[in-house]
Amino acid sequence: MNVQANSWAARDIATLLHPYTDLYKQQSDGPIVMTRGQGVRVQDSDGTWYLEGMAGLWSASLGFDQPRLADAAYRQLQALPFYHIFNNRSHGPAIELAEKLLAIAPPGLARVLFSNSGSEANDAAIKLAWYYHHAIGKPAKRKIIGRMRGYHGVTIAAASATGQPANHAGFGLPLDGFLHVGSHSYWHDGEAGESEADFVARRAAELEALILREGAGTIAAFIAEPVTGGGGVFVPARGYFAAIQEVLRRHEILFIVDEVICGFGRTGTMFASEQFGLQPDMLTVAKALSASFLPISGVMLSGRIHDAMLAHGREHGVFAHGVTYAAHPVCAAVALETLKIYEETDILGHMAQVSPLLQDGLRALRDHPLVGDVRGIGLIAAVETVAEKASKTAFDPKLGVGARLQNAVLNRQVILRGLRGDALAVCPPLIIQPPEIAELIAAVRGALDEVAAELQADGHWRPN
Repeated sequence: MNVQANSWAARDIATLLHPYTDLYKQQSDGPIVMTRGQGVRVQDSDGTWYLEGMAGLWSASLGFDQPRLADAAYRQLQALPFYHIFNNRSHGPAIELAEKLLAIAPPGLARVLFSNSGSEANDAAIKLAWYYHHAIGKPAKRKIIGRMRGYHGVTIAAASATGQPANHAGFGLPLDGFLHVGSHSYWHDGEAGESEADFVARRAAELEALILREGAGTIAAFIAEPVTGGGGVFVPARGYFAAIQEVLRRHEILFIVDEVICGFGRTGTMFASEQFGLQPDMLTVAKALSASFLPISGVMLSGRIHDAMLAHGREHGVFAHGVTYAAHPVCAAVALETLKIYEETDILGHMAQVSPLLQDGLRALRDHPLVGDVRGIGLIAAVETVAEKASKTAFDPKLGVGARLQNAVLNRQVILRGLRGDALAVCPPLIIQPPEIAELIAAVRGALDEVAAELQADGHWRPN
């Protein structure tokens, strides 16, 4: 990339540190600078429009130009641009948003603790698990169980619960007391000849063995995404969560459900917990809560946890946790308007119409010689490439097949995200229409053809 002096890209290189970016490569290549958005598309500083097939970061559920959300922010900025909810203060948007969330949440959730990001929400849920066990006289229950391939954020506790090596390397993570069991991906982690039911039984047995080895009296909580996002978009094997929850209940271990990506319709129901029979003690939300127009997140917690916190408070006084911008009135007003739009536009009805188009269209790519697996639910999916289909043999990471696919799709003016393991993630705004889905799928097929031809021409691969 030729970076011109004093351009947006040059100024970016001179000043910004980019998350989840090859920092060395960024210094020479610079960024694509986005300047505006409309519907499911964004435009860069050169005037090129792209279909944003990742909803930004799994998050811009209503696209990039929803006037009702802009108006809601402006009205609140005029009325009360900021106030906090510390020290017995409150405001209308916080109260109304909490009421609305609890009205649509899975049964048993009774209070909402707000913060700013999904990472913060998951960090807070872990702290609440510790606080709860202190409150009921079991302070030794401190350990947190996450899963390999899982992703829960970048704050210290959330990153420790995450099961991805890149989030630990160089940071001295995970912290002591954070444990990991295997993922719920049968395609990746099932053993040769193992049925899906046997895989589920093995995963439940592994969890049980870990609990017995560590001691149930030392374990506070288990945290999981119903459908993994950044770890590779894995839909759980049939019966997986029923088996896992039975183990957790028997050992009195809290279940933290991370719906930062899955929440608010992404999987076809308001919360993915509904689809997979999850009964969370705590449920975290962010991203689509405000359609990502402004940062806001929350932890919804059970009445049992809240009751214990109240009892603890009578003995110890102030609940000493919170962030300045928790339930920021402008963010809360935008989130409340977002939830109204979901309801008034019947976003779940729209999802029921368009989700099969995306899932069936992507699954038709399984016949491509590069494709090993296509998986997904609702409007979230992944296409994973392999060097050899029958054995699921991955490409040499040095070939950068995932990055090549991401760039080939980008050259077709569609934005998707290459993930570890040469998977291409798909997560468009919920408002996407059938012609745009067809455009996205055509770009993926074209990119697969292009990369396959390159690999063949270079002698790195041949169809099998």
